[in-house]
Amino acid sequence: MIPKEIVEMYSSFSMKYIVLLLWIFFMGFPVQGQESVASRKYTLLLTGASFASPENGWFELGCEKLDAVCLNRAVGGEAIANTANRMAEGTLYSWEEFEDIDALVIMQVHDKDVFDGSGLKEEYTDYTLPFDRSDYAAAYDYVIKRYVTECYNLQFNERSKYFRNKMGKPVNIVLCTHWHDGRVLLNSSIRKLAAKWGFPLVEFDKQIGFSKDVLHPVTKKQQSLIYAQDSQVTNGVRYGWHPQRGKDKYIQQRMASIFVDVMEKVLPTR
Repeated sequence: MIPKEIVEMYSSFSMKYIVLLLWIFFMGFPVQGQESVASRKYTLLLTGASFASPENGWFELGCEKLDAVCLNRAVGGEAIANTANRMAEGTLYSWEEFEDIDALVIMQVHDKDVFDGSGLKEEYTDYTLPFDRSDYAAAYDYVIKRYVTECYNLQFNERSKYFRNKMGKPVNIVLCTHWHDGRVLLNSSIRKLAAKWGFPLVEFDKQIGFSKDVLHPVTKKQQSLIYAQDSQVTNGVRYGWHPQRGKDKYIQQRMASIFVDVMEKVLPTR
């Protein structure tokens, strides 16, 4: 008969061995929904509101196509003022995320003038915080100037991979129009803002496949309505408001394609 002490020692060893094997096995597989950052070519961060939030799907589809880590920080009901305030609070992205971000994508598309220069400051530090929604152009200016400054200053940070790099971290800010051409003020002013800074612009409104200037030949209504889940009246005209949501929806797939087409031109070749 095997002594009790030997049996207990063998059982204890076997259990530890089994636990070790299980740990090795499960560590070899990523947790569901977890992205392997090291295996992706790029890292993209999106800030926006209900047209950009994860329930939509266009950004996530685009990141999959681009082989990019998807950092979607869009929150329904927010505006560019919220983005500015998050940057000021240090909650839009962590330092580690900032190091890896290849492009900051902004889709804050309330139908406001984002180009008006009357309230702009020379330095982003001159603005009074927190921002409210009284001046969309100023909030955009803060976000842009702060991001550009933070990228440049990484050359002085010994922790950064851009330390002693003359340009710091390369700046890649990508702006977006509304998903269709019904928001004339935003679409026209965001084009001026993109041209001013030399930033790429995702022109959803021009590439979406229909125009506010021509009604649907069957419904005799705005064509955006058939791709939307709700509607909104702007200047007396009823347009589609939020596009149908979900990666399986045509309109989200179309937006993803438009987004990818731009990003493939501006992301560094790797």
